[in-house]
Amino acid sequence: MAKVTIYTTPPCADCKMTKMYLTEKKIVFEEKDVVNDQKAQEEMIKKSNGMSVPVLDIDGKILIEPSKQQINEALGI
Repeated sequence: MAKVTIYTTPPCADCKMTKMYLTEKKIVFEEKDVVNDQKAQEEMIKKSNGMSVPVLDIDGKILIEPSKQQINEALGI
């Protein structure tokens, strides 16, 4: 199973939709709130070179504001 981390902010609608999609697909993920966790924010910026959310790290593949199709391709589903 892929290691999935999602970097989010609390008010982000796209983040909520992405988390809902991952949950529907029964994908286990770790969520990191980049507003309330400075270390997570620094991690996300280093990986994505920016502040846009959501950012997904799927086994080291970084997806910025991904579509469902991009998520599926990264997960091989």
